[in-house]
This record gives sequence, C-alpha cells and structure tokens, in this order.
Amino acid sequence: MPHISIISSSVRIGRNSHRVALYFKSYLEENNLATVEILDLEAYDFPIFHERLRLQPDPLPSAVAFSQKIKASDGVIIVTPEYNGGYPAALKNVTDLLYDEWHRKPIAISTVSDGVFGGTQVITSLQFSLWKIRAWTVPVMFPVPKANVAFDEAGVPADKAATDKRAAAFTGELLWCIEASRRMKE
Repeated sequence: MPHISIISSSVRIGRNSHRVALYFKSYLEENNLATVEILDLEAYDFPIFHERLRLQPDPLPSAVAFSQKIKASDGVIIVTPEYNGGYPAALKNVTDLLYDEWHRKPIAISTVSDGVFGGTQVITSLQFSLWKIRAWTVPVMFPVPKANVAFDEAGVPADKAATDKRAAAFTGELLWCIEASRRMKE
C-alpha cells in the first residue's frame, strides 16, 4: 500500500485549507487507498529559508525529519490556499528547503479559497516552482471554492457524495502516478 504525505500549507490563524487536508486523510484511509500522514506547516514553524537543507551545517532536527518524511512518501498531496494569486510563504519556504527529495516525486495539488474560484490562480506559480525542482506534478486539480462552507472544521464535506466523487478522480490519478513511478524504479 502506498504512503502519501499531505502537506497542509497554511499557517494562518483561522485557516480553512487545513479542513481539506483533514478530508483527504480521512478519504484515503476510509477507502483503504494509502497510509497517510499530514505534514502541517503550522506545526513545523520553519524559520525563513536561508539555505537548502543539504547545505546547512547544522540543520534543525524538524527540517531533517520533514525531509525524511518526504523521501519516505510514495506521493504527496499539497493543499494550499491562494494568497493574492500566489501560494503561502510557508509552502515556498519548505519547497525551497528541499531539492533531491522532490525529484520525480508524484505531487497532486489541491487549491483552496473562500471565494468562488477555489484558489485556481495559484496553480501556475506552484506548478512552475515544482517543475523547476524536478517534481512530478500530477495532471489533475482539486480546487475548493468557499472552503469554509464546503467543509467543517473536522474536514467533513457538506456534500460528501459529490466531494468523494471528485476525490476519487483526483486521488486515482495520484495513485496511478505512484504506481507508474514504482514500476519505473523496478
């Protein structure tokens, strides 16, 4: 069974995107699709990026642990809000912190907003950064408009049937890429 890390990108007070991360964890586990761990950037509270992890003489133990979790993951789901058309500094920070860990790692992106567009404006800038560090961005999106209405604080969707149907397509594409990656490594 594959292992998927879900990066919850927002460190903001009252964040709504974390609800979506909680949903994906529940969805994947309830459907026995993968083992799952949420990597909550709010909990990590990394300092501002100064240098890639591999070049740091005395890296933070939490940064080393994060790196190991990404390496051990077969795939990653990034759940990110949109801030003024871009993604949060905390996500940019951790994206730049690592390098080899992202190489050919299947990554699916879920964008989130309180507005009607579901954070879709953020996809271009985030995908470009991930491409530059040689990650494998999965060609599927999971935009979540009006996240504060679409999910409760525990990650339970307001319309479970419709959300699960969308999640099946989204996670199915990620799982396909994970399997393709596994076969290529053999």
